[in-house]
Amino acid sequence: MHKLQFALILILISLSVKSEARELEKVIYGVDNRVDLYQTKNALYKKLAVSTAAMIGNSHLIDQGDSFLIEGKTLEVGDGICSDALFAKQIAVANCSGFLVANQYLVTAGHCIQTLSDCESSTWVFDYANYNEEKSTYLIPKSEVYKCTEITERALDSRTDNDFSLVKLDRPVSNRQPLEFRTKGKISNQAKLVVIGHPSGLPTKIADDANLRSNNNKYFFMANLDTFGGNSGSAVFDAKTGVVEGILVRGEQDYVSDITSSCLRPKICGMNECRGEDVTRITNLSKLKKIK
Repeated sequence: MHKLQFALILILISLSVKSEARELEKVIYGVDNRVDLYQTKNALYKKLAVSTAAMIGNSHLIDQGDSFLIEGKTLEVGDGICSDALFAKQIAVANCSGFLVANQYLVTAGHCIQTLSDCESSTWVFDYANYNEEKSTYLIPKSEVYKCTEITERALDSRTDNDFSLVKLDRPVSNRQPLEFRTKGKISNQAKLVVIGHPSGLPTKIADDANLRSNNNKYFFMANLDTFGGNSGSAVFDAKTGVVEGILVRGEQDYVSDITSSCLRPKICGMNECRGEDVTRITNLSKLKKIK
């Protein structure tokens, strides 16, 4: 093969990889609405957050007998985020987010759990959150830590962009309620939205005050949700009713370089600017009604 042809192929492959990675990123729209659980006064949001979980690699969980210590670097140290950026001093270890839909079933993004080896290498952790104050140490009882043992239903379709995983946990979850989710029809164009999950791998964050951008696609809708990598698999709720409308799966680029400070800052877009965030419709999961 000619050297020039080979070089062109390498460039095309590189652009393709960057494009695929970009689709899974997210961003801030307008004001950064992300808050810790102790910072919100909304009782509904706090209730919903109890049934959300973080997907954390096994290496970040240190066995302490009856509990696991979550060990990891802060956003500042591990990811080069500017020290004065929101949550830069908090540890960030979650790869994806998920939420409880039945007493032994959890939903996440299809690109988060693709094979059973993903279940084996990661753990689902509830209560990786700042309920009463911002913490620097997270000691989670083993009763709140689960493995997935089965991929009950999954989609990751490059043609339709359908993206979800329904997984079975290793045992029933008895101390928190499965979330209510839409079973038919489409979300209202006027709905206000809130997303709860683990942006950039951080402890649970709530981000509300979001609206729909587009509701036309069969498989997903678009919204101006304040989300980041790590939010993949997060439940997106109707902010008024608390009903799950979809699963956060893709979005705009997370961070931009601050050349002056030699660090990264969250990308900021106007409420109607940039590409928007893609949310898989929860009604795409055909097996949810059977397990509910």
